[in-house]
Amino acid sequence: MRVPFIKMHGLGNDFVVLDARGEGLPTMTPSIAAALADRRTGIGCDQVILLEPSETADFRMRIFNSDGGEVEACGNASRAVALLHGAEASVETAGGTIRVQPANGGASVDMGVPRFGWEEIPLAYAMDTLTMPVAWEPLKNPTAVNVGNPHVVFFVENSDVVQLDRLGPEIEHDPLFPERVNVNVATVESRRRICLRVWERGAGLTRACGTGACATAVAAMRRGLVEREVEVRLPGGTLTIAWAEDGRITMTGPAAEAYRGSFEWDDFA
Repeated sequence: MRVPFIKMHGLGNDFVVLDARGEGLPTMTPSIAAALADRRTGIGCDQVILLEPSETADFRMRIFNSDGGEVEACGNASRAVALLHGAEASVETAGGTIRVQPANGGASVDMGVPRFGWEEIPLAYAMDTLTMPVAWEPLKNPTAVNVGNPHVVFFVENSDVVQLDRLGPEIEHDPLFPERVNVNVATVESRRRICLRVWERGAGLTRACGTGACATAVAAMRRGLVEREVEVRLPGGTLTIAWAEDGRITMTGPAAEAYRGSFEWDDFA
């Protein structure tokens, strides 16, 4: 079976998008997703995105990290999908229904309402999620936020010097996080600007993470470090995050289509 795909990215966070809204595909499995994502023997990407029909929204978006694991949300993929769809839409995800709107070569995405309860992150046991009494070497007292997927945010003097490639996987797999966790290290540069690096659960270091930007901005706002709308600068570029008084997060930023192609499904099955 020959399957078409669209290669897209948001600030360098790249995706293989499979559009099964009109014609179905064989069942996606973790092993197939990981094989497609492999940068040496597959197409190569941070996440495989599968679009399907939905009974509750305009369509459904499923997200598979490069290790094959299916996850709840991906902000950069949401903007890419909005660009591909070409119109405002409601999108069902495992993390909840979001709304996307193409805009200026990218998109704005209503990411919904963040959650802060320890059991909503989730954590293995109860604790304050605003200033967590935990540490991993120089990284200490983070904030935990669930924005459709779980994040922990560390505020540091210089995010560029943190050994995130070493500490990221250690924190991701710590027993404190029973569903693992995305790890963010952030430096507040001003009341309206944050510098951020992210270790993504199941994907590792990526050039950008939309949900990480949302989680980090909200964490900084909860601590009174920034205004209710900020720019978040990532290695791949900048996103604008706003947290409205009604509690909903809006993420705005670019997305792009790189190229289109096709593959034989049985080559990866």
